[in-house]
Amino acid sequence: MMTFLEPARPAARPLRLNLVLAICCLSLFIVSMDATIVNVALPAIRRDLQATTSGLQWIVDAYTLVVASVTMLSGSLADRFGRRRTFQTGLTVFTLASTLCSIAPNLHALVGARMLQALGGSMLNPVAMSIITNTFLDPKARARAIGVWGAVFGISAVLGPLVGGTLTQSVGWRSIFWINVPIGVAAILLAQRFVPESKAPRARRVDPIGQLFVSLAFGSTIYATIEGNRLGWSSPLILGLFTLALCSLVGILIYEPRQREPLLDLRFFRSIPFSSATIIAVSMFSALSGFGFLNALYLQEVRGLSALQAGLYMVPLALGTILSSPISGRLIGRYGTRIPLAISGSMTALSGLALTRLDVATPLSELVCVYLIFGIAVGLVNPPITNTAVSGMPRAQAGLAAAIASTSRLFGASLGVAISGTLAGDRHVGLAFTQSTHAFWWLMAGAGSLCVFLGLLSNGRSARASVARIAALLDDAAPFAEVK
Repeated sequence: MMTFLEPARPAARPLRLNLVLAICCLSLFIVSMDATIVNVALPAIRRDLQATTSGLQWIVDAYTLVVASVTMLSGSLADRFGRRRTFQTGLTVFTLASTLCSIAPNLHALVGARMLQALGGSMLNPVAMSIITNTFLDPKARARAIGVWGAVFGISAVLGPLVGGTLTQSVGWRSIFWINVPIGVAAILLAQRFVPESKAPRARRVDPIGQLFVSLAFGSTIYATIEGNRLGWSSPLILGLFTLALCSLVGILIYEPRQREPLLDLRFFRSIPFSSATIIAVSMFSALSGFGFLNALYLQEVRGLSALQAGLYMVPLALGTILSSPISGRLIGRYGTRIPLAISGSMTALSGLALTRLDVATPLSELVCVYLIFGIAVGLVNPPITNTAVSGMPRAQAGLAAAIASTSRLFGASLGVAISGTLAGDRHVGLAFTQSTHAFWWLMAGAGSLCVFLGLLSNGRSARASVARIAALLDDAAPFAEVK
């Protein structure tokens, strides 16, 4: 989503500012907690709805895939039609869809409700951040607000497995969606009363053809990857879907450069840091989502833990992420992105290699250590992705560059669940399951190694030269940030 400078307006009173921040954080809380809650509940959903592994994959990916496909469109619509209006629409759709998820009679209904939930979710976090940016005019107050935003994300990451495990074990998996309803309704009513409406003076044009190409490329890739085992990799449908994904990519390459305000400005990818950030986002978040998907099944269906116990064992990952994220920011401020990317990639590779030894009797204490190490890696990698993506971009282009980086994270999350579930197949108990996961752990180690390599590449002399070229190509304005 692109950010434009708006005319100066009177500063709001501190109480009203804090109310706006609290309302925006409510949306972040329910959206961020939703992912970890659903992971913990997957085995219970499998038993109740008689779902296959591919069915469980769709429960997760139906959400992330839709959000990845339409997030940039939602941001453009918010700038054009009003951020509060879009925010309230997203909350309404998300809340309604959560209710539908809780009463879904079968797997197909649940997947459909998750897609609707994702449509609402795409209008929440990016738009909420835009509301915060345009409400907190003082730079110091804005920085504190963003700090609170980050803290709420961390709290939701910790509470997600615990709340999800508790509700699933005590009430049933359907209750994990109930928690969104009262929070969503409260946020809708409070937004109407306290959140000011704002629009961009000149919103980006909507690019429906570009949006179609992106959606087809993402959707066909994920569908073919998930259903390849069931339908056969050489079946006409699967081959046709991969062909459609390739044709959509070609369509993007041909169509988007000819648009004055494209959904994807392909000139960005001439910047080595930007391209590196995109690849790191896809690979590392593929590792994260696949890790969460497989471990939720392993802890409950192989090790026999309850949903609550599984949630407790996953807390170290969230804590590691919370603790290392601010450290990453300080490292970037002092040394640039090279060090946090190198450490994060190395720790991810180490975690993946450790899990290649996973079996039915692996000590749980050893798993907790791996979870903590990987959590630290995730916390270290997230800030450098955004920083690297916007490095060297003119200020007017930085918002769109950050939005593309965010979309890359979401597509990576979809891809990770698709690949990990496909490799595991329908083997979900005992030694067969643990052995089937080993291929993904090797891929996770490879993702970490790739992160290290790209972290070094994106900070080299050729990267700095590409940043200078892209800044001059996009805008005569001063670069948004320097690559160290």
